[in-house]
Amino acid sequence: MTLRLHDTRTGRVEEIVPATHRLLRIYACGPTVYRDAHVGNMRSFLLPDLIGRVARRQGWRVDLVMNITDVGHLVEQDAGGVSGEDKIVGQARAEGRSIAEVAAFYEERFHADLAALNITPARRYPKASECIGIMLELTERLIAQGHAYVDDERNVWFDARSFDGYGAISHNRLDALQPSESEAGAGKRFHADWALWKATTPEAPVVFESPWGPGFPGWHLECSAMSLADLGEHIDIHTGGIDLRFPHHEDERAQTEAAVGHEVVRHWVHGEHILFEGRKMAKSTGNVVLVRDVIERGLDPLAIRLAFLRTRYRQQTDLSWDAIEAADKALRRWRTEVARWAESPSRPMNASYAGRIEQAFADDLDTPRAVVALQDLVADSSVDEGSRFETAASLDDLFGLDLVRDVGRAPDALPTGARELLDERAQARQRKDFETSDRLRDDLAALGVQVTDSQEGQRWSVR
Repeated sequence: MTLRLHDTRTGRVEEIVPATHRLLRIYACGPTVYRDAHVGNMRSFLLPDLIGRVARRQGWRVDLVMNITDVGHLVEQDAGGVSGEDKIVGQARAEGRSIAEVAAFYEERFHADLAALNITPARRYPKASECIGIMLELTERLIAQGHAYVDDERNVWFDARSFDGYGAISHNRLDALQPSESEAGAGKRFHADWALWKATTPEAPVVFESPWGPGFPGWHLECSAMSLADLGEHIDIHTGGIDLRFPHHEDERAQTEAAVGHEVVRHWVHGEHILFEGRKMAKSTGNVVLVRDVIERGLDPLAIRLAFLRTRYRQQTDLSWDAIEAADKALRRWRTEVARWAESPSRPMNASYAGRIEQAFADDLDTPRAVVALQDLVADSSVDEGSRFETAASLDDLFGLDLVRDVGRAPDALPTGARELLDERAQARQRKDFETSDRLRDDLAALGVQVTDSQEGQRWSVR
């Protein structure tokens, strides 16, 4: 089983060979902690987790670092500009809290969401505000090398034309890039240069001292400094959402490689956007869905994970409440089956199903194919139940769906009236009255009882 991933820079699916034998170094762009991460954001954070699970399955060690941006991300930088208010400063003013309180609050909620989706924690989550020293060192290094300059207002700019390899990720040409309206008066030598350090006044809400006076770091600079400090000059994989490809990752790559003089990131891997019920998920459209929204509906948060697994990471997907609810039902049904299989004598894993699932994950994270194989395993009564249990329990290292959650648990008590409805439904199915059977299934669902049918009869579980 060889791990292969789509490299944004080359445009091809590439075999992943760690620079250090059996040690995979991954840097993942983390959140800007000025609000809750919605489920679309969480898809990007699932990506390094899936890569790490495949790597560990192969016997590799994984060193994952994910940054936390708690300063320096300006509103207009998402569109390539260098102006506007710091996102956390704006949110702190809106909530009537301090900047530190806002950042700490949303970072804590972010980690709770990661745990709810069973996303393996990174080794380290460096915060931008705690890494100002290494950002200043990197900026001074770039100035000394002729890759950066200071303008009359004490801003520090990266000289985009000093780096020959610009555009390798986004395929943008420097001479084709246009400055935003807010940058018209900026003290740049070339319109495509970007800020490494932004000068401000000592009274500003966010300010740090530097050799060039008070200011704060550029957003792109943060990841360059933190990735080099935490993972060194040879990083196997850098992940993020496709929206970060330009300008963030393009600028980050230029800074990093200009500073060290060679290619640092071997593979750039990006996850695609999601829509929610046909529209881009955004606060302005009112369709932002959070992990806690799913939980408040009584659904398992891992239903989000399963819904994501049903589409490949680099394909746009249209998520919906129907899809999440369907994933929730499938999870509960599979866990019931796995718990039942656990009561049978243990048997060796089924090599055919294990091979199908492992190969699907290794082949550019073809998770839809892996989910189909898992569904086939659940339905394949020709495979001994003890073997099915061992296969599902072992392969859940890749899925991360907690398939063994119900093993050994006492059956939940049926709500009042549910037993009578189950008996009535069994009789309806015996006389092939499927209309009544379906109606009774809905009645049971309203009581919190999920019913599935098999060759052995109906099975139920209580939510």
